[in-house]
Amino acid sequence: MKNWSVDIKKIRKNKEEFAIWKLEQTVNFGLGGKKIKRKELKKYWKILNIDPAKRKFLSLFIK
Repeated sequence: MKNWSVDIKKIRKNKEEFAIWKLEQTVNFGLGGKKIKRKELKKYWKILNIDPAKRKFLSLFIK
């Protein structure tokens, strides 16, 4: 995943913050041929900042 607006080296120092950021980027801007781990999605579900329509759709799969 390429991202020009975030210093990935800095954000990787905090594993939880990086996991949340990566999930948000993946859901909001495309998977890039990769799958999202359901376990991780469930773990951070309440704090993810994602598009409401995508949230509603994904909620069908995590319950």
